[in-house]
Amino acid sequence: MSTDEPTADDLTADDAAVDETTTDVPDDEPILSLDDVNVHYTPGGIVKRALTDKKVRAVDGVSFDLYDNDIVVLVGESGCGKTTLGKTAIGLEQPTSGSISYRGQDIWDAKNNPRDADIEFTEIRRSMQIIHQDPANALNSSRRVKAILSDPLKKYRTELGPKEREDTIYRFLEFVDMMPPEDYAERYPHQLSGGEKQRVALGRALLMNPDVILADEAISALDVSLRVGMMDLILDLQETFDTSYVFISHDLANARYLAKRAGGRIAIMYLGEIVEIGPPEEILQNPTHPYTKVLKWSTPTVDPDLAKQRIQEDPPVREVDVPDPEDPPSGCKFHTRCPEAREVCTQEEPERFDTAGESDAACFRALETHEYWNSAELADADQDEYDAQNSSTFSD
Repeated sequence: MSTDEPTADDLTADDAAVDETTTDVPDDEPILSLDDVNVHYTPGGIVKRALTDKKVRAVDGVSFDLYDNDIVVLVGESGCGKTTLGKTAIGLEQPTSGSISYRGQDIWDAKNNPRDADIEFTEIRRSMQIIHQDPANALNSSRRVKAILSDPLKKYRTELGPKEREDTIYRFLEFVDMMPPEDYAERYPHQLSGGEKQRVALGRALLMNPDVILADEAISALDVSLRVGMMDLILDLQETFDTSYVFISHDLANARYLAKRAGGRIAIMYLGEIVEIGPPEEILQNPTHPYTKVLKWSTPTVDPDLAKQRIQEDPPVREVDVPDPEDPPSGCKFHTRCPEAREVCTQEEPERFDTAGESDAACFRALETHEYWNSAELADADQDEYDAQNSSTFSD
């Protein structure tokens, strides 16, 4: 881990220079591997599902690996598929196609064909936990903290007696800075602040000694003043418990803070796809995909001159509205909003190419020899005509 750790003052995406530290691809085997994972479903009620064969591609051909003591932060607009991808990655939702492997064992093969599995599905589920966005809904309001934290121990640590369970709970409350633990253990969730509730949820996940934790917008419900402290706690406990994280965020500044401190990666999602992934400083200081540039442009800044400049200039996007996920654009899904789009972008869907640096991007502009550079520019008039020809409206 880098000794040059960011502070609260670093919570902007517009640093003056790129950090020289980069993320090395680990040599060891991944804990979690996603290979061409798809999650497609038919939206709407019974009538709508019966009248249409349209599918929402909530997750569309996603592949990435997660290693020991690693972190991947998924960033994107609401509805881009971050939560669906995260839940699918830890086995809470079965993919439509593709494979998810935990230490080389296909998760769903382990569940559906337990006799042939090298790792039992119950062990896989114990090893992959989740911290929800809203801790108030994640904790049983009618039970004390001690009872909430006792449940996972009773299920997975059956060798512990009542006194040993209590000592373990007190120890974990100390780990998450809830002291004195004897006091907090007797409280109900309504007697805790939002930050304290999230610490209980974090402690409950860590009680399983998991290899992977999905943190689904785990700090977005907290006051801004508490977010840095919660992120620091998560990262400090990552070192203590050697846990890897899939962290979901809509805030690029928080993503940078987490990924930079942990030596992890930022993955940019758009309409079910990862369009760019790489080390945080490269993603933020030298983004390849036009959508990443949009997210960077929209990230709040404490620099008054930069803020004024952004107000005066046009955003780096053609259209503000996200396309209908039931009827996504052909070719590159981002081309309807992309100011750099050309004719080839309306016809071909880019793969995730290797860029010149350590990040990967699904954009034709990442390849100097691609036919994109000889393709006709997509003028606004041509775009409007194209949209009109390819638009469709569904009605029950």
